[in-house]
Amino acid sequence: MNSLISPHILVVDDDPDLLELLRSYLGSNGFSVAVAADGVAMRAELAARAPDAIVLDLMLPGEDGLSLTRALRVSSQVPILMLSARGEELDRVIGLEVGADDYLAKPFGPRELLARLRALLRRGQTPVVVPQSAEPALARFGPYQLDTLGHRLFKDGAELSLTSAEYDLLAALVAHPNRVLSRDTLVDMLRGYDRDPFDRSIDNRVTRLRRKIEADPAAPTYIRTVRGEGYLFNPKGSDA
Repeated sequence: MNSLISPHILVVDDDPDLLELLRSYLGSNGFSVAVAADGVAMRAELAARAPDAIVLDLMLPGEDGLSLTRALRVSSQVPILMLSARGEELDRVIGLEVGADDYLAKPFGPRELLARLRALLRRGQTPVVVPQSAEPALARFGPYQLDTLGHRLFKDGAELSLTSAEYDLLAALVAHPNRVLSRDTLVDMLRGYDRDPFDRSIDNRVTRLRRKIEADPAAPTYIRTVRGEGYLFNPKGSDA
């Protein structure tokens, strides 16, 4: 995202009043805003201009938000803030599992949505700092190389697809090897604003990330669970 250009946000919701509210509010706060009422209109807007972030309602006519998120994640890592009128924990978990970066239950205050959007955009813009080395932009563990400038992960030279949320979590863990990080600590590192103490989004991210880097996600060696305390990143990927 170019800091000299207004961030472009695509808001997808079938409530015309909400679309107009967010178009006006986000526009008055320095954003360029496009709106869509369903998946068909969303794809037309995506073809016209790639957004810096998407605000996507879970319950849409026709193709719902979960299906649209899955489709987006095949070819794009654009940050997605998912909305849902139901606010059920299962909805939130599924939304994060399929690749959404954050979740906001309706009704919500426009200021909270603005804060979360800004946090998502900052995470996509600023790399997490890793310890200095001979190759300061490249952190290595096992067959993996984490490019902290390009926000990319490679395995034996081949790039792996990560969402921005998955990348941020991995970068935070890699920056603190062999140290137990509690869920609250990780929330503070990754979110930048207060969260529900029962929020399980960190656990969901860990689950998704393990599927991509662990030989056996059920018996992880890189990202270990320390019961009652949090998670520990072991760059050796072994019991040693």
